[in-house]
Amino acid sequence: MSILRRPLKLALVQLATGADKSTNLAHAKAKVIEAAEAGANIVVLPECFNSPYGTNFFPQYAESLSTRETSQTFGTLSAVAKETATYLVGGSIPEIDPTTSKLYNTSLVFSPNGDLLAKHRKVHLFDIDIPGKIKFKESEVLSPGDKMTVFETEYGKIGLGICYDIRFPELAMTAARNGCFAMVYPGAFNMTTGPLHWSLLARSRAVDNQIYVALCSPARDLNATYHAWGHSMVVDPNGEVLEELDAEEGIVIVNLDHRRIDEVRRGIPVTTQRRFDIYKNVAE
Repeated sequence: MSILRRPLKLALVQLATGADKSTNLAHAKAKVIEAAEAGANIVVLPECFNSPYGTNFFPQYAESLSTRETSQTFGTLSAVAKETATYLVGGSIPEIDPTTSKLYNTSLVFSPNGDLLAKHRKVHLFDIDIPGKIKFKESEVLSPGDKMTVFETEYGKIGLGICYDIRFPELAMTAARNGCFAMVYPGAFNMTTGPLHWSLLARSRAVDNQIYVALCSPARDLNATYHAWGHSMVVDPNGEVLEELDAEEGIVIVNLDHRRIDEVRRGIPVTTQRRFDIYKNVAE
């Protein structure tokens, strides 16, 4: 059987986000419902969809994600996943650990019953300094996660990363070699790194592992302090971009064909030609 057990419709919701959390959550809920009504089985929201993106905003908007009762966002996502009977990848939000007071950039995944399936804390923090272009240091306020995340659906396994995680191919390699049919990355690349590497990295992770790759960005807001690149996209196992949005708010829905992974792997059989006698298998 293929690692993608049957066809599905994957939706990426490219959201415009403002300063009011309740408004952001209501807007996200409406868009998830819109995607589900269009036939989506799995819906993905972008990075930092309930707050503005920026180190100065993370402490202000952070929530404890222990239960529905401690988190407004947890409750909203769980309820809309159940209402729409979809798998919902809740982009990411700022999380505070009530025990340690550490802050994380965290994604929650819910089942069609509204149950929490997975929680991924961004493993690789976005600390960069490109002279004359952009300087950003998430580690000033955030702590890194300490595990990779894979969750099970009725369609098969999916690997999850957040934004900067995509630059580290070991996560996708490990997920793919453990049977994942897709990697999903909520992300907010900017106007410097977006044009350079957004599409390149999505296609690279897809070609490396012959799996589907989905990147879901916030919409671009030039009035915000951080300007997201947008261009949410889905790439097939052969590295072909199936659908891509522009910078504006929108929803892209793509049919994932359960036969495509097997077709690509038969044509270029790198999955059976690897030489682990010469180099290490990072998935072990």
